[in-house]
Amino acid sequence: MSVLDYTKLDAARSAKTIEALGQLLADMQVFYTNLRGFHWNVKGNLFYRMHAYFEDAYNAYATHIDDIAERILQLGGQPDSHFSTYLKVAKVQEQCSKCLDELGMAKNVLETYGFLLQEERTILLGLDDSDAATNDMLTSLIVEQEKAIWMLNAMLQK
Repeated sequence: MSVLDYTKLDAARSAKTIEALGQLLADMQVFYTNLRGFHWNVKGNLFYRMHAYFEDAYNAYATHIDDIAERILQLGGQPDSHFSTYLKVAKVQEQCSKCLDELGMAKNVLETYGFLLQEERTILLGLDDSDAATNDMLTSLIVEQEKAIWMLNAMLQK
């Protein structure tokens, strides 16, 4: 029997959610790698704060990525685990962490948060009303990202 036989979620709607979560997974994997690169290569007056910020952010995204992959499995799908595939389908682009200064890195993070928020809200709009678990996961993620935007933006204000 399939997982959906027990959870009673609609297979067709779940298939659409799996596809959307797969896209989000790819985008988050690239974002995670960008955050690691920023952590390793940040320099400048904000070094200490940004170095710590990027580490906290990539650790959080490691958890978010795992949650999304596990949700795909819970919906009866199979998450992709190949970075070559992520790079082909991700809309978030790899960043040259050696090419950006600390403010460029922060601006990229803010822009990526904004992109991910749009993607997550779009997924929420297409969810089956009975898929409370995916709804709750994405809503919690949105709350966290909106707070992260506020805090990072405030840190960069003069």
